[in-house]
Amino acid sequence: MASQLVTIKVLEKLKSRFGDLYTEENVAISGIDTHAGPGGYLQYLVYSITSLGFVHQSFDAIVNAIELSIVQAHNNLKPGSIFINKGVENARINRSPSAYLLNPAEERARYPNNVDTQMTLLKFFDGASKKSIGAFSWYATHGTSMSRNNKLISGDNKGAAARFFEDWFTSNTNSSSTPVTNSSNRSNISTLVEKAKAIKATGGKPCGNLTSQGFKVRKNNGSLFVGAFCQSNVGDVTPNVLGAFCIDGGKPCDFNRSSCHGNDQLCMGRGPGYPDEILSTQIIGGRQYQKAVDLFISATEELTGKIDYRHVYLNFTDIEVELDGNNVVKTCPAALGPGFAAGTTDGPGAFGFQQGDTKIYKLWRKLRDLLKEPTHYQVQCQKPKTVLLDTGEMFVPYASAPAILPIQMLRLGKLIILSVPGEFTTMAGRRLREAVKETLISNGNGEFNNNTEVIIAGLTNTYSQYVATFEEFEQQRYEAASTLYGPHTLSAYIQEFKKLAETMAKGEKIMKGPSPPDLFKAQLSLLPDPFGDSPPPGTNFGDMKQDIIVPKNGTFTKGDKASATFWSANPRYDLLTEGTFAVVAVLQGQHWTPVYDDDDDFSLFFKWKADDSYLYSMATIEW
Repeated sequence: MASQLVTIKVLEKLKSRFGDLYTEENVAISGIDTHAGPGGYLQYLVYSITSLGFVHQSFDAIVNAIELSIVQAHNNLKPGSIFINKGVENARINRSPSAYLLNPAEERARYPNNVDTQMTLLKFFDGASKKSIGAFSWYATHGTSMSRNNKLISGDNKGAAARFFEDWFTSNTNSSSTPVTNSSNRSNISTLVEKAKAIKATGGKPCGNLTSQGFKVRKNNGSLFVGAFCQSNVGDVTPNVLGAFCIDGGKPCDFNRSSCHGNDQLCMGRGPGYPDEILSTQIIGGRQYQKAVDLFISATEELTGKIDYRHVYLNFTDIEVELDGNNVVKTCPAALGPGFAAGTTDGPGAFGFQQGDTKIYKLWRKLRDLLKEPTHYQVQCQKPKTVLLDTGEMFVPYASAPAILPIQMLRLGKLIILSVPGEFTTMAGRRLREAVKETLISNGNGEFNNNTEVIIAGLTNTYSQYVATFEEFEQQRYEAASTLYGPHTLSAYIQEFKKLAETMAKGEKIMKGPSPPDLFKAQLSLLPDPFGDSPPPGTNFGDMKQDIIVPKNGTFTKGDKASATFWSANPRYDLLTEGTFAVVAVLQGQHWTPVYDDDDDFSLFFKWKADDSYLYSMATIEW
């Protein structure tokens, strides 16, 4: 997800380079919602507990990479065109269908599915070279194809889609791209075997800071095609499309509670490649990639008209919301309910909680009150949610949850992008899109019409968890229990976005609002430094601990796994930014050409762990 602190620091860096050209108003930093990324880069306490606090290394790597990507784009500015296309894709299901059914029947009847199936794609075209340079697509599905047990860094299904799309474009526009197989005559296998036997280990070579960058298969030189797969209203949507089943018997989980025999830990969603989560990631990523290719190839409608933007900060803990013209309600300080602790079918929680819980056992109530007992106002404001964690009123050692949130609208001709700092459920997103579109049409003096496209960019600029509808909030499943600011959170978003839309339609400005805090200096970091400064006595870093086990016939075939383990330092000593930890190269003549690297290719894995003594560490490379 996006991080308020990352956004603040990126904007500071951009201001030092470009002055007031790039600001909080026209920069949107959006997360793809992978659940397999590094942690410790958000400034609010509740989001850094599992990473043992703030991780400066992760934070710096993310901030620097975002800054440099914007600098690279700025330096590559040129005239061009943008084309828009949309289509239907099936790479998700609703993981909280019982909550969705609580929405009014007449509203549900307007939609054929309990999830949004539309993908919207933008195709970017360089006017000078007459070549495509990139594509952005928005489509809602969670980044949870990789399970909660996975410990490999991954962009999950959207990262997979981006890799497949970019490789497809490169292979279709560059006939000289490197082949990934050796073209030697298969009948001359004995010669190849003898050649392989003659190749000896190097014994290790000195490495500089940039050495590994030379081994990257895809060089980041600013000329690469960019295929971005963006997130949307993903709140109740899962890529585990086979459904949720009990792991102790294979029967479907309880429909309302997503548990088995009262135990949420036994209920798990299954991806299309079940039980292989990596295969599921490839399949769901592949479906998005294939649809994006279809839309990319057939995109002919050019975007024309104005480029515009609006942005405002809001204190979401105390917004007055006018309902039905006369009934005024308010949002609440942030809080999490018991259903949050239950987790989801993509990753169950712990401690005996179930989705839909509104009661808290005495032990948990005492522990909650020890951290922060919620005020009477908070208890009443959040109903029917029972407050399990009163994050909005916890300020020691620093704020546990955000109070001030950014909302943003970006316009590219007929396309309106709504930057939201959270995960809207399917119906919540539909209501927001409709309200904004209606406001634009009614205030735009004919500038906007039914052809205006409104899309949601989820998890953007900061993170404030989920946004469920008022009706879904009643059931208190995970999404509702994680809707921080009470039952009227969605109504507040709709009200405030309508204000943004009205100012955009009328060409008016809007007040900036209260700035969010910068908590960088307050951050706590409890993650130990990496260990393993030297290999075991008598060995060197890079020495083989376990060589590849070669099949008896001396030949690997497609689908086999080659694995080798080396004595290694902890990879946290050097993230090898823009480089790679592992590479597979093919011998072409006298030269080795990299063809797979662990940063980008699904076939190559770099796995680090400590040995049994915890004094030394090793890296296993699997191809």
